[in-house]
Amino acid sequence: MSLRVAGAAPAKVNLLLRVLAREASGFHAIETLFCLVDLADRLEARRVETPGVSLTVRGADCGPVAENLAVRAAELLLEATGRRFGVELTLTKRIPVRAGLGGGSADAALALLLVNELAERVVPRHELLQFAARLGSDVPFCVSGGSLALAWGHGERMLRLPPLPAAAALLVVPPVGIATPEAYALVDRARQDTSHRGAVALDLEALGSWGSVARLAGNDFEFALFGRYPPLRDAFEALARTGPLLCRMTGSGSALFAAYRSTRERDDARLMLNPKLGEIHSVMTLEGPPAEFERQEEG
Repeated sequence: MSLRVAGAAPAKVNLLLRVLAREASGFHAIETLFCLVDLADRLEARRVETPGVSLTVRGADCGPVAENLAVRAAELLLEATGRRFGVELTLTKRIPVRAGLGGGSADAALALLLVNELAERVVPRHELLQFAARLGSDVPFCVSGGSLALAWGHGERMLRLPPLPAAAALLVVPPVGIATPEAYALVDRARQDTSHRGAVALDLEALGSWGSVARLAGNDFEFALFGRYPPLRDAFEALARTGPLLCRMTGSGSALFAAYRSTRERDDARLMLNPKLGEIHSVMTLEGPPAEFERQEEG
């Protein structure tokens, strides 16, 4: 008898993203406001007797299996539980890759949760968060079970927040490939001749409505990348002209996110956009975690 569990791995957007000081390690600290949207990958995990982790991917090229974050996450969990069984992963990709939407991180987070489910939840949530922090800065949020959170450092320090009301939104993914190390290097270069930035005061009231979040929203990568990649700037300007409540780039790009007052305004805005700008996805932000896992025993 084998056990199969499956679930959804939602994409994230960054409503606020400040790149802080570069550390001695070469990495940068960040301050960010994470929010989930309903565009999601699907991941299935099946418990098998054969040791190790295998992966089948549908819908996208995710590179070498050994480097896949979901595989690394499953390996971490198996190591922690004594490698009593093996795991077959099947990943259906719907989140655009290398777009700043956290698809790989979401897959890794779900892999941790699913394999822990196969192991009868022997690893407590606080330890799962420690594993998540070893995998990437977005993974702890994706494991946390929240749909809105303020995070600092490398994403490992978080304050889960009451969710914002579900908002109709658009994601535009221009055909621009941006490597994360390059994005940080461009931010560092752009700051060489700029003065110290002012403080930003964050409180629950300032993060409690779309209007107040829109007044704080920003992304430090935009200034550096828009000059370097004109198609990215052009797509952002076109999206901003559709009249959203909020319009920002997410992560280090290239995806752009815009939230609207209603589904009708979102749908009208989509009609205003030239398809040549890139992939366009109509989404909703989430007010809660994804649905419970599907669980099936197989003879």
